[in-house]
Amino acid sequence: MKIIVTGGLGFIGSAFINHLMDNFECEVLCVDKLTYAGNRKNVKHNVPFLHKDICDVTDMDLGEYDYIVHFAAESHVDNSITNGLPFVKTNVEGTFNLLEISRKNKKLKKFIHISTDEVYGDMADHFSLNHTASEEERIKPSSYYSATKAASDLLVISANRTYGLPYLITRTCNNFGEHQFDEKFLPKIAKSIMENKEIPVYGDGEQIREWMYVYDNVKVICDLMFDDEIVNETFNIGTSFRVSNMDIVKKISYILDKDVNVKHVEDRLGHDRRYGLYCGKMKKYYINKQVEIPKFLNLFDYLENQYKKNK
Repeated sequence: MKIIVTGGLGFIGSAFINHLMDNFECEVLCVDKLTYAGNRKNVKHNVPFLHKDICDVTDMDLGEYDYIVHFAAESHVDNSITNGLPFVKTNVEGTFNLLEISRKNKKLKKFIHISTDEVYGDMADHFSLNHTASEEERIKPSSYYSATKAASDLLVISANRTYGLPYLITRTCNNFGEHQFDEKFLPKIAKSIMENKEIPVYGDGEQIREWMYVYDNVKVICDLMFDDEIVNETFNIGTSFRVSNMDIVKKISYILDKDVNVKHVEDRLGHDRRYGLYCGKMKKYYINKQVEIPKFLNLFDYLENQYKKNK
């Protein structure tokens, strides 16, 4: 069994490869452009590596394979506000190129496309209190990042409709865990507090996000990927653990036993107030399989274990 993993040196992609190699007998080809967010050290196994932009990958590069798991993406919202063009190129054109290659692969069992809860837009825009997005929710992206991810989702679905390409789309919430790039929210906050630096917080800091441990996420992806009955479907993968950005800052400050110097700065353009996934479909999947619904690692428990040694 051969599996192609794009963006395999990034945060979630590398965790996926590590989980695969720890738990399954398979051949993995890691494809990565090695941008600022990729690091060879993230993958703890010796797997073949193709150093290439997904826009330039060819069928000759990949050969025949059973699954392609597509993590590669430009993902930093602030960067997409500054310049959206790289997001269009990687997230839309890159996905299109992979689909064109994959639909010609007669051995393909499934194209697994890794998406995001951000395609659903701001849950605070809904009339119902504490609304959460199901897979049937109308997508309403707010940034060039989420818009290009939504576009790539639709490309996958259309490739199935037109060419019969078998797919799985997963939409997950914010991930946390080992090897997350320093620019991301959690490591940036912790580093700033430890170094007694001022922490810029957008607006009032009361934006709410849902959080999931990266290895919990990739386990669910594998469960769905290797299930032959799950095909041409979209699954939300989330935890229901939702917390404000300011509460996270306060929690890390408490764990490190350090005062925090917060500077509230002008809010991000188009900033969504709240994300939330309805994951009834995922839970029903495990119930139907007569398998216990996974117990997900709590963000605050992880932070406590991760940073208490730095007190």
